[in-house]
Amino acid sequence: MRQYHVALERGEIGRYVFLPGNPGRVERMAKYLDKPYFVRQNREYCTWNGYLDGELLSIVSTGIGGPSAAIAMEELGAIGADTFIRTGTCGLLQDGMQRGDLVIATGSVRGGATADAYVPLSYPAVAHHEIVHDLIEAAKSNNYRHHTGIIQCKDAFFLEDPDRLPRKEQAQTEWDTWMRAGVVASEMESDTLFVIASIRGYRMGTVLLGLGGKAEDGPLKGTADDELERMTRCSLDAMRRCIARDKIKV
Repeated sequence: MRQYHVALERGEIGRYVFLPGNPGRVERMAKYLDKPYFVRQNREYCTWNGYLDGELLSIVSTGIGGPSAAIAMEELGAIGADTFIRTGTCGLLQDGMQRGDLVIATGSVRGGATADAYVPLSYPAVAHHEIVHDLIEAAKSNNYRHHTGIIQCKDAFFLEDPDRLPRKEQAQTEWDTWMRAGVVASEMESDTLFVIASIRGYRMGTVLLGLGGKAEDGPLKGTADDELERMTRCSLDAMRRCIARDKIKV
């Protein structure tokens, strides 16, 4: 059955999926696959396919935030996808982190509300251990600067600028707490995706491109082609490792 939001049906996507947020990055990422081709776009969900080591791999944008990301994962899972890597951007929270660094999430602070509709807040938002390992090995093999650890997710992007908020004192205290706790980055989708993947039995990992850090002022800047290439190649190498392992299991 064709899914209502992503407008895809079984047979039109692979079991392996990249989940960027921005629809504008999908085609750019697909060019790194063999025989890439456009499938469909509906709402914020743009889909391209291609082949990686002979396996069909899909790239599907999720839009911004937990609700639309949850819809993407649920509908893609319903038509055969079971292995996901989110490829997005983030704000960097720790000293010594630089724009262009990759962040590989082991888990997330659950600051978004979407996953709360599935399970209580005490249920952890964690990445699949195999995908985390694959992403780390891919970053190391390519000599990419990277950081591994817990990220923080949120529903409101402009929480990153507490002075603009009516509850600015509370918001600043929360940011200070995450930084002191060693949280490495902030974004908006992974907590939802980690929780749903764990519930549904999917493999899910996240690699993020850092676009701003503690020492930088102003809004996050857009991604340059070389930065997108770094994140894409790390994701591709990680998925290659996953595909190779799956072939051995068969």
